Amino acid sequence: MNSNSIPTDGFRKLAYFAVAITFGLVVVGGVVRISDSGLGCGPEGAGTEGWPLCGGRLLPLVDANMIIEYSHRVLATALAISIGLLALLAWRRYRGNRGLVRVTTAAFWLVLLQAALGGLTVEKGLKEELVAAHLGVAMIQIGLLILVAYLARSPAAGRPSPRALRSTGDRGGGRPAAVPQGIRVLSLAATAAVLATIVAGGYMSASELKGTSEQSPGVHTACGTDFPACGGEIMPFGRSRELDIHLTHRAFMYAASALVLALLAAVMWARRRRSIDPALVIAAVGSAAVLVVQVLLGALNVWLGEHAWLVVTHLTVGTLLWCSLVLVTLIGLRAPQAAAARVPRESVQAVPA
Repeated sequence: MNSNSIPTDGFRKLAYFAVAITFGLVVVGGVVRISDSGLGCGPEGAGTEGWPLCGGRLLPLVDANMIIEYSHRVLATALAISIGLLALLAWRRYRGNRGLVRVTTAAFWLVLLQAALGGLTVEKGLKEELVAAHLGVAMIQIGLLILVAYLARSPAAGRPSPRALRSTGDRGGGRPAAVPQGIRVLSLAATAAVLATIVAGGYMSASELKGTSEQSPGVHTACGTDFPACGGEIMPFGRSRELDIHLTHRAFMYAASALVLALLAAVMWARRRRSIDPALVIAAVGSAAVLVVQVLLGALNVWLGEHAWLVVTHLTVGTLLWCSLVLVTLIGLRAPQAAAARVPRESVQAVPA
C-alpha cells in the first residue's frame, strides 16, 4: 500500500464520528420506542406528510413526541452526510486502498436503504418485522463503520509494541501474532448470535406496542417475573404468540452468552500456549464483561417490570456488546492464522519488503 492510500487523521476522525453518531442514533431510537413516539410525525398511511416531513411540516410543532421522533431523523441525516463524505473521500483520495473504498461505498448504500426502511416503518404503522429489520440494519451499519475506522488506521497502529509482545510470550522480534482458526469461528458465531438477539429484541419491543388484552399478557411480561426460567419451566414454547416471541429472544440470548464465554475461554487458552495479539485479549475480556452487564439488565427488566430507563440502557449495552464483538472479529480475521504463522524467522526476514 503506497502512502497515498493511507487515510489522514481527518478521515479517521470522521470515521469515528460516524460510529458515534450511529451509536447515538440507536440509543435515541430506543427513546423513540419507549416514549411511543415512533408515529410522532404522523399516523400510519400519512404518506410524505409523516415522512420525510413531520406533521406535514419541515420543522415539527412544539410537541414532545414530534420532537423526539424528529431528533432521531436529524441524527440520521447527520449520519448520511458523514458516510457520504467518507465514501467521497475514499473514492477521490484513497482509491489505492480498495478495501476502504468498497466498505465506505457499501456503508453509503446501506444508509440510503436504512432511510427508506425508516420511512416505510412509519408508513406501515411500526410493523414488528420492519422495526426489527430497521434495528438490524442499524447494527450492520455500525459494524461497517467500525470496519472503516479499522481500515483507516495507519499501519503502525495495528502493530503490537515490543513490550506487549514480550508480555504475551512472543520472542519473534515483532512478528504478527497468530490467531487459531477456532477463535475466528467462535468470534463470527458469537457476533451473529448477538445480532440475532438484538433483532429478536427489536421484534419483541415492537410487539409490545401493539397492545394486549387483559386475558393475554404482554410480550414483555409473558413469563411474569420469572428468569432465567419461565413459569417454572425452561423454554415452554407453543403456549401463546406473546410467549413464543419472548422466549425466542431468550433463546438467542442464551446461545450468544454461551458463545461469548466460549470465545473468552479460547482466547485465554491460546494466550497461555502461544503469542497472541494483546488487543484481542483485551477485546475478548471486555466483551465478556459487557455480556455480564447485559444479562443482568435483561434480568432486571423481567424482575422489576418494564421501566423506560432499563429498556434504553438494555439497548445501549446490547449495542456496545455488538460493537465489542465486531472488534474482536476484525482483530481475529485480520491477524495471520496460527498454522500460517509457524514460519521460520529466517524465511520471514528473507522476504523482500
